[in-house]
Formats: sequence, structure tokens, C-alpha cells
Amino acid sequence: MTPPVPITPDFQRLISGSRLRLRGKSAFFATLLLHAEFVPSMEVAAAGTDGERVYVNPEVAASLPPDVLDGLLLHEVLHAALSHVQRRGPREKKRWNRSADLIVNGMVDAAGLPTPPQSRRDEHLEKLSVEEVYTSLEGEADGDGKDEGDDLLDGPPGDAPAKQGRPGQGVQRQWQQALAQARSVEAMSGDQGHDPLGAHRELMRLAPARLDWRAHLWRFLARTPVDFGGFDRRFVGRGLYLEALDDESLTAVIAVDTSGSVDDAAVRALVGEVQGVLGAYPHVRATLYYADTEAYGPHALSPGGDIPPPQGGGGTDFRPIFRLLDTHEPDVLVYLTDGYGDFPEAAPKTPTLWVVPPGGLEDEGFPFGEVLRLEEHT
Repeated sequence: MTPPVPITPDFQRLISGSRLRLRGKSAFFATLLLHAEFVPSMEVAAAGTDGERVYVNPEVAASLPPDVLDGLLLHEVLHAALSHVQRRGPREKKRWNRSADLIVNGMVDAAGLPTPPQSRRDEHLEKLSVEEVYTSLEGEADGDGKDEGDDLLDGPPGDAPAKQGRPGQGVQRQWQQALAQARSVEAMSGDQGHDPLGAHRELMRLAPARLDWRAHLWRFLARTPVDFGGFDRRFVGRGLYLEALDDESLTAVIAVDTSGSVDDAAVRALVGEVQGVLGAYPHVRATLYYADTEAYGPHALSPGGDIPPPQGGGGTDFRPIFRLLDTHEPDVLVYLTDGYGDFPEAAPKTPTLWVVPPGGLEDEGFPFGEVLRLEEHT
């Protein structure tokens, strides 16, 4: 087996630079790039995807003009997000790849990025589903292009590192959540007038009907303090530590009710999702507290870090956590609880998100803040 290609600082800078440039063009597409895992590989001509990860030839990527690189990366991320590899089934591979390329190139062009000079364009077809385009191309010659229809891979290249977990596990659901989060960030950024979902049937068909609790949580935390004052937010890419954000870092207190009304699965789901936000948005910082009739902590949270063991287990009193806000002065508070306990008499100035598991207090029972409902299976 060929040794894996190392992820060098130069490769990371190429990817981070592309994410940063794209955020100035489209909050929707930039958010999708945040969710993609980019892996260097010398066995792809330029780039390709197996539906889970995007593989990029580092030498080719380094030789491309910035806007061409941005278009290339977005092209592959869209293939992955739209499950073009998994949806092929028994269809002929090259025609399926050409059909998917036609659609994706239309989206790349809509983002204001260049597409390959030899790429086919059709303003009608590129707004249909890939299955419809595949049918319309029936009977056409496969073409003589050496690399035509070769970027949808049946598996990882031989020089790619092994994947974690079982192959394909939850990939389509993860990309559906990414699409939901992309639309949520787009709505906050004021880009609705350039909504890519309005023009392309592929994205309309695959977009979730509603945002799930995870997407709502990302929407609540992926803001800067100025957003809560009514100003425009800034979109920041994963790993991009921008000096301009020094004064806009967002601090969050995450409180978990340990009185016995919240099970371990809900705690792991919430804290794990918060850690995901921390990894994607370096301007967000979070501190964890456990609470029953007292507050236990603080515990600093970090991306991928261990979740501290729960403390407490008595009754439920929300007031100790809210008293902490006077000294911590966080920008937001996220409180995981069933809602049955003693609330403070006055609403705090800190924006509050109540995360409520199934069977918890009804929305109208919370005297202030936003209420977010966990799904039955987190």
C-alpha cells in the first residue's frame, strides 16, 4: 500500500485560503466547505471525492490560480454534499459523472467562480436533478477526455489515510445537516437574494424540510456578539484565526441540569455538538457547568476534548447558574434541562437558549429565552 501523503502546513494554508475567499462570495457555499474533510493524494489528477472526503492533489492545487482552486474545491464538495457517489447505483459511471459535473458546474458558476474551459454547460439541464440529466444524456458518446467523468471515486485513493469508523456510516445524514446549517448561516448573512436553493432542483430536493436541533444550535452559537445587537454578522471559516475577530469573540456558558431529568445520551449529544461548533468557529469559546441546586465547574470545552464527568444529582434550581452570569459575563447561555425547576425572578440580559429533551416543560413554561427541542434519538 502506498504511504499516505502528509497534510503539510502549505496544504492547510491552501484549503484555509480557499475557505476564506469563498466566504466573501457566498455564505451558503462557504459553510459547506467548512464541513468537508480535505485529504492530500497524489493519485487523483486534480481532485475527487468518494462521497465522504475530498481528495486533492497538493502539487496541482499549489499551481492553480486562487479562483480556479476555489472552484475546484467547491465542485468536489458539492458532489459530496449532494451524495452523487452514493446515488449512482447501477448506472453507467462516466455518464453519471458527466451528468453530475454539468449540474455542479452550474452551481460553481452561480458562486462567481470559474469552471474548466472544456466543461459542458446547459442552463436548462444544470437546474434539474442528476437523475434527470442522466436520462437526457442517454445515447450520447462517452467522449475522449482522459479525465472526463473520473472525479467520483468508488473508494479512497491508495495513498489516503484510513477512515475512522465504518465506511459510509451516517455520511448522507451529516451532509443533510451541513446543507441545513449552510442555509441557516446564509439567512443570517443576508444572502437570501442569492439563494442557490431557488434555482437548482438538486439542492431543493435534498435540503431537509426543517432545521433539526443541531442546526438550530449552530445558528445560535455561530454568531458574534454584535449580532445580538442587531448588526451584520461575520462569517469565519474553520481554523482561520483572524485578527479582525479579536474584539468579536463569543463566549458561551453551557449549563447541564444533573438533577436526574437529563440522561447521559442527551448530555453527550449537546456537548459533542458544541465541541463541533468550537472546531469550526475559532471565535467561539465555551465553558461547561453542571448544576442541580448548585453550580459545579467551570470546565473548559475544546474541540474533540473529553467531556467532564457529571456532578450533582439533587433538585433543580436554575438561579445559581444565572447568578454566575454577573461575574462571567458571557455573551450567550445554553442550558440543557427538562425545565422543571426554580427560575430567576427577572430575565437576564444574556441571550439564553433552553435545550429541552423529550417530555420536558412546554415552551410557554419558560419565562424568557429561546426553547430548542431535542429529538427522541439524539
